[in-house]
Amino acid sequence: MSKFQNIVQAGEGLQSEFKTSFREDVIETLVAFSNAKGGSVYIGISDKGDISGVSIGKETLQNWINAIKNKTMPQIIPDAEIHTVNGKNVVSFYVSEYPVKPVSTRGRYYKRVGNSNHLLSVNEVSNMHLQTINSSWDYYPRPGKTLADISIEKVEKVMNSIMQRNSNIHFDSAEEFLIKNELLLKEDNISNGCYLMFCKEDNLFTTIQLGLFASEIVIKDDITSSGDILTQVDEVMSFVRKHINKELIITDKQIENIQRWQYPLEGIRELVLNMIIHRDYTSSSDSIVKVFNDHILFFNPGGLPDSITIEQLLTNNYVSTPRNRQIAKIVKEMGWIEKYGTGIKRVRNMFVEYGLKQPLFESIPGGFAATVFAKNKNVVDNVVDNVVDSVVDKRRKKILSLLKENSKLSAKELSLDIGVSSRTIQRDIDKLKEDRKLKRVGGEKNGYWNIID
Repeated sequence: MSKFQNIVQAGEGLQSEFKTSFREDVIETLVAFSNAKGGSVYIGISDKGDISGVSIGKETLQNWINAIKNKTMPQIIPDAEIHTVNGKNVVSFYVSEYPVKPVSTRGRYYKRVGNSNHLLSVNEVSNMHLQTINSSWDYYPRPGKTLADISIEKVEKVMNSIMQRNSNIHFDSAEEFLIKNELLLKEDNISNGCYLMFCKEDNLFTTIQLGLFASEIVIKDDITSSGDILTQVDEVMSFVRKHINKELIITDKQIENIQRWQYPLEGIRELVLNMIIHRDYTSSSDSIVKVFNDHILFFNPGGLPDSITIEQLLTNNYVSTPRNRQIAKIVKEMGWIEKYGTGIKRVRNMFVEYGLKQPLFESIPGGFAATVFAKNKNVVDNVVDNVVDSVVDKRRKKILSLLKENSKLSAKELSLDIGVSSRTIQRDIDKLKEDRKLKRVGGEKNGYWNIID
């Protein structure tokens, strides 16, 4: 199979597009490729894959290249090649990913998404440029906000937390902490990240909508969180804990006070942290948490970076690029996250170890969603049995240990020491005697317990 048969068979995609003639949309596509992973435009092939060819004059190719160069900013100059296929000419223009993005044509910015060109919004243009220069929106000044708009008490709390975790880090004052972390800028101006983490009052930029749903349209409880993003972590966790089940497990083995949440709280907290740290705070949309009877949905404005797919996210085969680098840095130093790029993997492991189905992660219009699911009864029973067996075994070992130190302890005395009822201790003793690990010597008043090795 020839090269062009392979190209035609593959069809249009992320890095290829067919055109029957050279028009303005050829330049738009080359710009879109430059702002993504690079790609080739083939002129002389219809979008159905039919090779129609194009007429090429003495200066045609150079004129096309000049048009591309003159109508793009920064200027892009594609690699051009003429191919002859069945006696027909096909021209290919190839551009690689441009190092300093975004590239525009006629004042518009495009990015290749799937097999089409996506017109970038102002926010997308800004974020693409910040990522290119290895910076992020949260490092930039917060318009109209100064040191007077943040809580120094909140700053000191975070500063002290960081110093306690790392003895090599020291700050003499909250102001020094803010300056060294680029949170406090010139003339008492503060960064976007500083405002989001330490703001004194509620604001519209951090809003999280939290709801308990009986169905998709019936809301039983809802609150709005609009404070600083560090406090929001605890607020979201409190709402989730309030509305998920907590089981008190009592079985025929009479285990007392074994409690188990419907979901692993550490995994939920990791998802909440990811939602808050990686949110696109330039978007007008709110973050959303919907708690249902059998699942919880977490929605966040802002999708995955262009360089990361869902598949790469799930296999942990990617390099983490935090959307909000300043916020992520502070949270990492506080010990709330271990290291960039490991959160999703750890969450998946937590849910599997808890006996739950792995969370569902989806890129959806306007953002990114994670859904966690409650477990079925069979899995619950197996996990509960394992928990019960473990507790029973530990308690019986404790009984043997105490009787080894004092062989005359009564069931009542053992119950007070271990913290369960006398009846539970008596059942354990009967089982230990049955298993020939414990033997009674003498009567109830004057006898003693003999530990059988």
